[in-house]
Amino acid sequence: MKLNLRSKRKKRLPARIKEPLLRPIYPNVTWSMDFMHDTLECGKSVRSLNIIDDFNREILNITIDTSLPSAKVVSQLEQLIDWRGKPEKIRVDNGPEFIAEKLKDWCGKNEIVLHYIQPGKPTQNSLVERFNRTFRTEFLDVYLFENIKQMRNYSEIWMWMYNNERPHKSLQYLTPRDFLLKYGKLVQAKANEFPTFQQNFNNDNNKLLTKNSTFECA
Repeated sequence: MKLNLRSKRKKRLPARIKEPLLRPIYPNVTWSMDFMHDTLECGKSVRSLNIIDDFNREILNITIDTSLPSAKVVSQLEQLIDWRGKPEKIRVDNGPEFIAEKLKDWCGKNEIVLHYIQPGKPTQNSLVERFNRTFRTEFLDVYLFENIKQMRNYSEIWMWMYNNERPHKSLQYLTPRDFLLKYGKLVQAKANEFPTFQQNFNNDNNKLLTKNSTFECA
């Protein structure tokens, strides 16, 4: 039996070219960008937009919201550029927010190359994928968040610790921030700027329930 309806045509992606994953020799050459999913304590779904600089593995952005359309992605990139300077290239997968015309147009106007990895080849964006695993195992899978505001606040604290206190073997056992200051070539005015939360993650006032916690219902 054949229905007399128009069939949907699947939108074909342009051919993607495999690119070797090389560490840039200075900051703002290549940023890697990706999404993650998680849930709040109440079961509500949330997403995070993660952006890192491939040069020193520095987390430039963790944006958390229930929805992150291409307009929001562009907005976050604009804020990053204001204090960090713009990258030469941004590496992404083929998610709908990344192939949207809004992001393509914005990158074109700002003379930023938008490089797409090949579909089904996440290893071609392995630097941000590796970060995602760390963010998952050390943050998302560990703590329970009551609401988005709490999740955002603690992600910013965790991000600061990751960038400023956590040595990386791939960075000669320096923190991303120390590696940037030692080997980076950012304009000095930019190199000294970084939005941080000067809070101790283990402070008694900042305790979170872990996902292994038990609850007593009233």
